[in-house]
Amino acid sequence: MTHPGILFMRALAPLPLGVVRALGKALGRLLFVAARPRRRIALTNLRLCFPHWTEAERVALARRNFVYFTQAFLDRSWLWHGDPAVVRQRLRITGAVDDLTREGAVVMFAPHFYGMDAGGSAVMQQIDRPACTIYSTQPNAALDEWMQRGRQRFGDATLLSRTEGVKPIVRALREGKMLYLLPDMDLGPHESVFVPFYGVPTATVPSLSRFARLGHARVVPVITRLTDFGYEVKVHPAWPDYPTADATADAALMNRHLQDYIDEMPEQYYWVHKRFKTRPPGEPSLY
Repeated sequence: MTHPGILFMRALAPLPLGVVRALGKALGRLLFVAARPRRRIALTNLRLCFPHWTEAERVALARRNFVYFTQAFLDRSWLWHGDPAVVRQRLRITGAVDDLTREGAVVMFAPHFYGMDAGGSAVMQQIDRPACTIYSTQPNAALDEWMQRGRQRFGDATLLSRTEGVKPIVRALREGKMLYLLPDMDLGPHESVFVPFYGVPTATVPSLSRFARLGHARVVPVITRLTDFGYEVKVHPAWPDYPTADATADAALMNRHLQDYIDEMPEQYYWVHKRFKTRPPGEPSLY
């Protein structure tokens, strides 16, 4: 039996983008009111990262953030079920595309902006090169299969299970696959280093540096913005002299770059995640 949520997304797919976005806006405003725990998490994150803002400014941004979150989620309907020509029209890749296509291994730094799935779809549909990404299995089997199919819809895409470890990732890079990596989450204290993120000591997994070093790859940031026409997928130039032999310094530099990207569109970053959940020994919880 098909999951009712999947049937709903398939029904949304052929609708005009304006209709899907209007529904996302209404549901996002409702979610901001109803999802109190997530609202508290988002506001806590914003207080930590933007202490110079007023509380009213943070609440206003959080409300917009929930709208973008919901719109991006509903956009998976046409990303994963819509006409491929329509998908291509709505996904515009700009910037240093040559840094993805020229010879040599590539790790794409794709932070958790709400357009991350659209960015992955755009790269796979419009860049003629095999790619892979790391995938966490979902508890619901039907939804897990739906997400896997969606993320493998275009191009030569491989999903690598997080439980399989490092070797398949390094092997894929050395075989010429690009890696679409989202390393800016709090994954707990295991293998994390504490480096600043908006001035707060933050558990950061140094996987971007590690995979680039082991795979002899350049790091190319791919930042996706939700727009009125769909999404703009901006490819930034490859970072020079990265990675280095110092994984902690590399993780700190990654966070500094991430701050710059967030400052351009803070309303579209994944603030509903407990980014500061893991604390240095002896520090109390921030949530």
